[in-house]
Amino acid sequence: MTHFDPQAALAEPFGNFPEILMQWSRVKGDALALIDDHREVYWAELVGLVERLATRLVETGLQRGQSVAILGTSSVEYALVFLAAVRAGGVAAPLTTSASAEQLEGMARDSGAIHLFIDAAKAAELGPDFMADLVRIPLDSIGQWMAPPGARAPEFAPAPSDPFNIIYSSGTTGIPKGIVHAHGMRWRQFAPTALSYLNAGIAVRSLASTPLYSNTTMVAFLPVLLAGGCVRVMGKFDCARWLGYAEADRTTITMLVPVQYQRLMDFADFGNFDLSALRLKYCTSAPFSAELKREVLSRMPGGLIEIYSMTEGGVVCLLPAHEFPDKLHTVGRPAPGSELKVLGDDDREVPPGTPGNMVGRSQTMMSGYKNQPGKTAEAQWIDPATGEAWMRMGDIGRVDADGFVELVGRAKDMIISGGFNIYPSDLEAELLKEPEVAEAAVVGVASRSWGETPVGFVVLRGDREPGSVLAAVNARLGKTQRLSALHRIDEMPRSHIGKLLKTDLREMAEQLGSGG
Repeated sequence: MTHFDPQAALAEPFGNFPEILMQWSRVKGDALALIDDHREVYWAELVGLVERLATRLVETGLQRGQSVAILGTSSVEYALVFLAAVRAGGVAAPLTTSASAEQLEGMARDSGAIHLFIDAAKAAELGPDFMADLVRIPLDSIGQWMAPPGARAPEFAPAPSDPFNIIYSSGTTGIPKGIVHAHGMRWRQFAPTALSYLNAGIAVRSLASTPLYSNTTMVAFLPVLLAGGCVRVMGKFDCARWLGYAEADRTTITMLVPVQYQRLMDFADFGNFDLSALRLKYCTSAPFSAELKREVLSRMPGGLIEIYSMTEGGVVCLLPAHEFPDKLHTVGRPAPGSELKVLGDDDREVPPGTPGNMVGRSQTMMSGYKNQPGKTAEAQWIDPATGEAWMRMGDIGRVDADGFVELVGRAKDMIISGGFNIYPSDLEAELLKEPEVAEAAVVGVASRSWGETPVGFVVLRGDREPGSVLAAVNARLGKTQRLSALHRIDEMPRSHIGKLLKTDLREMAEQLGSGG
């Protein structure tokens, strides 16, 4: 056996992900690699299981570059299939469990998969006729399907441009777009992260509590395995269970979305758990308020890093919140290898400090949308001076004098009322200044008088009436910014990874007759 120097391997400009796992399996032996509520897989057996699955995939028709669809709740088996698809030369295509049957079939067809791994719960929900023309494998019992022990799949040496996975965007209507990530992109994204863990001497034990079909979860999954660590795969998020796992496993690395951090902070027994092993906590996918960052920093051990980007790529901004307590209202600065421009409505750069439409590029860009070159082109901005493609981030932002990026709002969420631009984030920040306001969101609805008018929604603590909050906030706002209505709701509508669903709020506002 050749000597394995993981730090040297991870420092290479490109590497073979399955080969790194093979090397780790020889080194780590009896150390845990994957764990969930029902099963533990040690490094010594990990690669053998992946090889047996990969062998069977090839035997049953998988071609190089072909997708393997996976549908179900996150589990060790799910993780093994994901890794096996990549090892076999295929493409991991996890499907969003919250999607409708029509959307799921659309995603599977779009991916080009001939295999569908499906867990018992989704199989029962969708019935035996769902995608019956595919090779359907019960995810809960893959041991009965995989090749015999000792099997080895045909050699696969990926090129940087070979597809690694497809992540389907979490659109609320229609068939979500398939975002294709290449081997080279994933290596550039996660090998440096894994290397940083090894260089820092971190015992890498990760708690992955968002779904494996989400790009968010990859941060707590792929670099951890590249670093020879252990990933606990968690199904449905629950505060008590999460805290119990973090304490028992001595978790060092985790990724949580803002709504999960909020729930942990609000959990009555939070202080009764020992989280002292935490070294790094990540957050991405949704707006993360400065107030919540501040509370997390004060109550949870270890560093806190906010990541701002898109599944498609574009600029990647990083905010090490523990290092910049005066910049918590921002999403940090562009990471090394990332570039950002802020454009006006005419697609020309605006002066520093001026809000505008953000475009970005980095070393971690998608290959494109699967089967949709037109949509890929729409998502890009082509620099007229160089001809280079940048991704439209879909956000309005501004860059301060220190190079930190402050998000003003989603481009499509900007409200134009009486000819004036209104940024919902400004109004939401004012609402959150009221101590009884736990959460706030502002949307624009049609108005006969103004074209659009801002309407607010709040989750309130105690018995304060929304009318009182509305009066106090409108007294501080400029005349053109004032909210036309404010509604109290019990819970904000959110996606599976905690993104606020403003489309749902607009529909609620229209049903309540909040325009004017």
